[in-house]
Amino acid sequence: MPSAPSRKPLLYAAATALAAITLGIVSWQATAPREHTAASFASSASAPEAAAAPDPLAALARRDPADKLAVGRADAPVVLIEYSDFKCGYCGKFARDTEPELMRKYVADGTLRIEWRNFPIFGAESETAAKAAWAAGRQDRFARFHEAAYAEGAKEKGFGEERLTELARQAEVPDLDRFRRDMAGAEATAALRKDQEEGYRIGVTSTPSFLINGQPLAGAQPPAAFEAAIARAKARAGAAK
Repeated sequence: MPSAPSRKPLLYAAATALAAITLGIVSWQATAPREHTAASFASSASAPEAAAAPDPLAALARRDPADKLAVGRADAPVVLIEYSDFKCGYCGKFARDTEPELMRKYVADGTLRIEWRNFPIFGAESETAAKAAWAAGRQDRFARFHEAAYAEGAKEKGFGEERLTELARQAEVPDLDRFRRDMAGAEATAALRKDQEEGYRIGVTSTPSFLINGQPLAGAQPPAAFEAAIARAKARAGAAK
């Protein structure tokens, strides 16, 4: 007699669909027409925490020690995944106002790992900037390029080829000829598509969007929202051991 079909694939598919719906709703809330004041950030910060993160989202953390688009210990108890676009104003706000503090407070002591995903949604220049950041990462300069590209007023100057080369100089990318080749190569395109497909699969519709140990968090919310989410994720990770 044939054995009963396994329900695991169906359960996994259902969990992934729920993850997409959850993150899609959160992303919509983050981009709904309204003033992005501190109050509105604080009110939306609680939305992602209302539901427990499905396992498929937590499993998206790559934890690859060789990942050029990541900082922090591969075995850190908390992984923050950021889906971002270099032409996104609120991505820049997060990069300038919140991310450096998270680096100092949590990455430095081994609590947090940050993994960036290039998720360009604002057209061709966004895609080219994402490829440039990836190319800078091939020479261990992703973090510096990221900082230069998100500096105050940087996106207003555009991300044409000459401008991206200038940003690479600011990031002290050692071999600019290799940088240009890598930026234009098939490997950069493949890496970008991998990140985009991951984001679309789980329902990302706006930038910046985040996962903190699989828990969705959308928008450039106040530092306190990230600190609270990291503390909860660390506590859950410790309890699970």
